[in-house]
Amino acid sequence: MTNARESREAEGLAWQIDVWDRMMPVYAQEVDVRFIPVVDHVLLRSALSPKMRVLDVGTGTGAVALRAATLVHPGGDVVGVDVSPLMLGIARQRSLAARVTNVTFIEGRAEALPVEDSSMDRVLASLSLMYSLDRDAAAREFARVLRSRGKLVAAFWAGPDRSDIVKFQAMAGSFAPKPPVDGVGPGAMADATPFLRALNEAGIEAKLETETLGFTFDSFEAAWDVLAGVTTARLPADRRDEAKAAVYEAMWPKGGGPRYFQNVTQFVIGEKA
Repeated sequence: MTNARESREAEGLAWQIDVWDRMMPVYAQEVDVRFIPVVDHVLLRSALSPKMRVLDVGTGTGAVALRAATLVHPGGDVVGVDVSPLMLGIARQRSLAARVTNVTFIEGRAEALPVEDSSMDRVLASLSLMYSLDRDAAAREFARVLRSRGKLVAAFWAGPDRSDIVKFQAMAGSFAPKPPVDGVGPGAMADATPFLRALNEAGIEAKLETETLGFTFDSFEAAWDVLAGVTTARLPADRRDEAKAAVYEAMWPKGGGPRYFQNVTQFVIGEKA
């Protein structure tokens, strides 16, 4: 049983790395700028100050880590962790371009964080835990690496009935092959109760807050390229066309033109005893 689980997790991790590596160009050019409001709220709730040590889990292209690094300077530092080597490459390039020297980017995952016990004042996870293969293990890891009274701030989308980005991606994804692991994706944490329970069991007392945030796409084609282009790229042309038609009918019922995506965003704020 253990070997089978480990095999599924290894397959799931390889699948994730491939997806995020392929997502890197569009993420850096189109996604980061639209997720700024979420990043703003993560940092606001984090209450960062100089001399703090911060871990950014699922750092991607470094959007959170680079801003956090400026807030903990002087005397503080940030470690950004991600599974995607190509995403981390962009993050490192951005840190060099911005001359941010108190941030380090390394490969790693939420379920096995590559940092020492009780070494962090803050753990941040902005729109990354939805893709974790084992959120119970992630909760235990957060508790392990946080210092006493250290804080966790995580952000993730609500379900498709409350979050347009989840509705769009879930519908497009339903036409693609099923991922090798269950329970991952944009709407995977719509019900935050299991994660809150896991945090509590790990020794982190946490609460849930929500904000309604959003962004705009100028057209359906622009939204499709950014939000579904990679995950549907390997579909046969007729199947991809079928997916696009279904999503267009559901999300652009009045025809083309700009569309505002309204997304209920959930924030978990926790403190280690």
